[in-house]
Amino acid sequence: MSLKAVHLIFVTALSALAFGTAVWKARDYAGPAGNSTDLIFAAGAFATGVLVIIYGIFFLRKLRKVSYL
Repeated sequence: MSLKAVHLIFVTALSALAFGTAVWKARDYAGPAGNSTDLIFAAGAFATGVLVIIYGIFFLRKLRKVSYL
């Protein structure tokens, strides 16, 4: 498996984890016992997910001519 394929797998997994955490903490914030730290964690997780996707795009552009195998 090439470096490009490994990055694609990890970028996908990390972005799914980050967005899942953002949804989880946003739901905690919207619940009856929600506080401001839940909102801060939700925003941070969402920003992390976006940054990981941007990193993945730049990495794939850099290795455009390398195969996935």
